[in-house]
Amino acid sequence: MTGLDSSTATTPAATAVRGATTRDAPVRPRATLALTSAATAVTLMTYTAPMVTLPGTATALHTPLSAQAWLLNGTPLGLAAVLLVAGSLADDYGRRRIFLAGTLALGLTTALGALSTSTWQFTLARIAQGAASAAILASSLGLLVAAFPSPRGRLHATGVWGAFVSGGIAVGPLVAGALPTWRVAYGVLGAAAVVLAALGTRALAESRAPRGGRPDIPGALAFGLALVALVAALTLGRDGWLRAPVGLLLAAAVLLLALFAAVEHRTRTPMIELGLLRHVPFLASAAGGLFTGLAVIGTFSFLPALLQQVLHLSPIRTAWLLLLWSGLSFLVALQVKHLAGRIAPRAQLAVGFALHAVAVLTMLGALASGSWTRLLPGLIISGIGSGLLNGALPLLAVDSVPRERAAMGSGAQQTLRYIGSCAGVALTIALATSSHTLASGTNTALLVSAGLALVGAVLVGVLRERRP
Repeated sequence: MTGLDSSTATTPAATAVRGATTRDAPVRPRATLALTSAATAVTLMTYTAPMVTLPGTATALHTPLSAQAWLLNGTPLGLAAVLLVAGSLADDYGRRRIFLAGTLALGLTTALGALSTSTWQFTLARIAQGAASAAILASSLGLLVAAFPSPRGRLHATGVWGAFVSGGIAVGPLVAGALPTWRVAYGVLGAAAVVLAALGTRALAESRAPRGGRPDIPGALAFGLALVALVAALTLGRDGWLRAPVGLLLAAAVLLLALFAAVEHRTRTPMIELGLLRHVPFLASAAGGLFTGLAVIGTFSFLPALLQQVLHLSPIRTAWLLLLWSGLSFLVALQVKHLAGRIAPRAQLAVGFALHAVAVLTMLGALASGSWTRLLPGLIISGIGSGLLNGALPLLAVDSVPRERAAMGSGAQQTLRYIGSCAGVALTIALATSSHTLASGTNTALLVSAGLALVGAVLVGVLRERRP
C-alpha cells in the first residue's frame, strides 16, 4: 500500500461516502483490503472445491450422473438468488454487519456440508454456502469503495480484490485435492471463514448509504424462486428439452421474473433500480458478468471431473493442472491496474472473452487423444483471458453505479455472473453427457463455450454510451 491509502481516509468526501462509522473501529484501508480479499479468496475456495472432489463426493453420497449438476450448482444458485438483496441490505443496514454475518455463516454452512450424508443435504448446505458467500461478495466491494474513495485508490483496491477472486479459484482445488477427504477439506475451509469473521469484528469500520423503507422480501422471493425454476429446467433438460416438466419450469421462471420486475417497479427500496437498465455502463457490467459465468465458469467447473473420468487423473494431479489456468488468471488480474488509462475495462472484457474462445477451441479433441498435454496451450490462453475478466469486472461493477450504491452494483453484476454459472454448468453437463462418449460430448460443450464467449465479447464491445 502507498501513502495515498491513509490520506484519502480523512477527507470530507471520504467521510460522506462512508456514512456511519463505528467509534471503536476507525477506517483502516489496509486492514479492510486484506480482510475482504482474504474472505473473498476463502469464498471462492469453497466454491471451487467440488471441481476436483466431485467424483468422490458423488460416490460417497450415491449421487447419479443426472443429479451431479446439483452438487456443483448449489453454491452458485444460492449466490445468484441472494446477491441482489445482500447488496441492498449492505448499503442500507451496514456493509460491515452484512460482511461479518456472511463470513460467520459461510464457516458454519461449510461445516454442515462436511457432515452431509445424502445428495439433498449436501445440496442444501451448498445453497446456504452460496447465500453466505453472497453477503461476503456484495459487501466487500462496498467496504472497499468506502475505504478507498479516490479513483486511484479504488483502482488499486478493486484490482487486488479481483486478483484474489482468481487466487481463490486457484488454491481451492489444490487444498481440496491435497487433503485426505472432501469432508476434511470442507472442515478446514469452514474454520478459515470463522477465523476471518473474528478478525473482522475489530478491524472493519461500518459504512452505509441508507434509503429508508423495508427490505424487499417479495422481490427476493420472486427472484430466488425464478432461479430455482430455471436451474431445475436446465438440469432436467439433459433428458429431453421438449418434455412437459422442462417447459413448465421455464414458463414458471419467466413468470416469476416478470413478477420480480413488477415488484421492483413498485417498491420504495428495490433490490435493483430498474432505471439502471437504461445505463450503458451498467448493461456492459451485467453482460460481462453473465457471459463470464456462462462461458468460463460453467466450462471450467465441470472440466476437472471430466479429466478424472476420461483421463483417469487423480484429484491432486487435476488440481495442479487446473492451477496453470487459475494461477495465470491470478497473476494477470494483479497486473490489470497498470492498464488503467490505456485500455478501458470493457475493452479488457472483450479481449478476455476472445482469448477464452481461442483457448477452448485449441482444447478440442484433447480428451479423445488421451493426453493431458494437449490441454496446456488452452489452459494458458484461457488463464490470461480469465485474468483480464476478473481484473476488469469489479472495477466496472462499482464504476457503473453511483458510489453510494456500490454494493448493489457489485451484487447485480455478480448475480448475473452466477446465474450464468448455474446455466453454464447445467448446459456443459447436458452437452458432455449427451453423446455416446464423454470425449465427443466434451467437444460439443467446448464449441458452445467458444460461441458464448464470442457473443459476450461482441456485446461488451458494442455497448457504448451515446454522445450528446
